Amino acid sequence: MQKLHIVLVEPQIPQNTGNIARTCAATGCVLHLVRPMGFAVDDKKLKRAGLDYWYLLDIRYHDNLDAFFKTENPQSCFFFSTKAEQNYSQVTYPAGSYLVFGREDAGLPEELLRKYYSQCVRLPMLEGARSLNLSNTVAVAVYEALRQQGFSALKTKGFISAQSTPKDGGPFV
Repeated sequence: MQKLHIVLVEPQIPQNTGNIARTCAATGCVLHLVRPMGFAVDDKKLKRAGLDYWYLLDIRYHDNLDAFFKTENPQSCFFFSTKAEQNYSQVTYPAGSYLVFGREDAGLPEELLRKYYSQCVRLPMLEGARSLNLSNTVAVAVYEALRQQGFSALKTKGFISAQSTPKDGGPFV
């Protein structure tokens, strides 16, 4: 099974990256961090946001975008940007796709967006809304791509034991 790849280009906020790391760990996605970053990888806020999921995470570091493209040679990339016209849910994400996200404060470089414009996608928002939080955007994108792939290798059903149900038999609140 080919894994989904999440690429953060120059992330600036450790809590966002930690949340994204946790999403990647829980879904089996590979996380790529492209330098320079706005924090040290040993940042306490980064570690706290990822909680105890770090052992599940496949994380790879790249010195810059050129190094990323040279090392990974991705065949299927999607670039998330508020400047894109294409809706993220109207494209097909093949197995092994790379979902690429930019800095929290600046997004992806314009040059990159121009070069790959047909592969740029956006999450719909109200007019006047600048952007969504990066970790929320990544989560939405990851689950759409995984949904299209049938959530292969993910646990899709839970179990509630009789001991944990409410005494009156009603639904959980």
